[in-house]
Amino acid sequence: MTTEKLDHGSSSGQQSGTARRTSITPGRLWLDTGGHLIQAHGGSILFENGTFYWYGENKERTTGGSDIWHWGVRCYASRDLYNWDDLGVIIPPVLDDPTSPLHPAQKMDRPHIIHNRLTGQYVCWVKVMYPDDTQKSTVLVADSLLGPYRIVRTNLRPLGMSAGDFDLVVDPTDGKAYFYFERVHSELICADLTGDSTDVTGYYSTHFPQPHPPFVREAPAYFRRGHLHYLFTSGTTGYFPNASEVAVARTYHGPWTVLGDPHPDDEARTSYRSQICSVFKHPHKKDLYIALADRWLGEREVDARRAARMFETAFASGRPGEYFARYEQDDPEVFAAPDTSRAGYVWLPVRFDGEMAYLDWKDEWRVEDYE
Repeated sequence: MTTEKLDHGSSSGQQSGTARRTSITPGRLWLDTGGHLIQAHGGSILFENGTFYWYGENKERTTGGSDIWHWGVRCYASRDLYNWDDLGVIIPPVLDDPTSPLHPAQKMDRPHIIHNRLTGQYVCWVKVMYPDDTQKSTVLVADSLLGPYRIVRTNLRPLGMSAGDFDLVVDPTDGKAYFYFERVHSELICADLTGDSTDVTGYYSTHFPQPHPPFVREAPAYFRRGHLHYLFTSGTTGYFPNASEVAVARTYHGPWTVLGDPHPDDEARTSYRSQICSVFKHPHKKDLYIALADRWLGEREVDARRAARMFETAFASGRPGEYFARYEQDDPEVFAAPDTSRAGYVWLPVRFDGEMAYLDWKDEWRVEDYE
């Protein structure tokens, strides 16, 4: 296993070696308790038996200089959301089969794990992007959150659709599960899952239809506050960050009302140079919801408006591949593959004003400051 041990800063929120953290510092380097960069990208948090589990894409070998897209799914454990113990890779890469969706060269990402009340199993869905521009789902199950996981479905096109970024949701009362996903370059879908959570039933609803990127909404991150259902979504501009939107509904299937950009302090309209991947409700706080986001491009400066114009022009032309090839030739540095092994995290508490949900920038914040 390739890891990197770093020694950085000494403020209350910045970890130095294995020093204990006492706060969350959005956008700054985040190390595990062993002093290594945390690798849980596009991730989510589960809470069980007094422990928080943060899992996501292991990008430790995805430096931008090879065809390695991932190195499995990694998981960390914490009691305070600040200090994370590395539990290792819970879904390892498959090295001996290039056709496996878990092969490192396959573009597998955005793992989401839920617990199925009926079967007692943990169910993990992942998205896989294929060279023909289709995006399909792979489903795995395990008897324990930490695995081992086994694949039960591959090349799944839910409802016959190309399924992109997604979120999984379980109703806390009846255990029924829902699958929110981007119908690639088209609209957002909410689909009911089967009783074992490994497939869709066929019942679904459509939302936020758009003609093409960058307007199409992706990266849905669902949460519920009281009787209101919320979705954070981003536009479709690849790894280039863009302005998020927040929408609200009274039911899982909507109708959804778009409320606007939840990042009021961000004049650059890049969601603080990040993309939201999930929202976690703290189990011991009355009203603390935490939005998890990735800075896929690290510290690379991005002109979000320029990126949006590029995507709009490319897809409106009907020949996006041709246009992007030209852009890459003219400006190779902008389109260079990022070193996502060093992609940072932006965790922020959600602030509510009526129905509107905001994400205010904070250089440092503490869970203990919330009731």
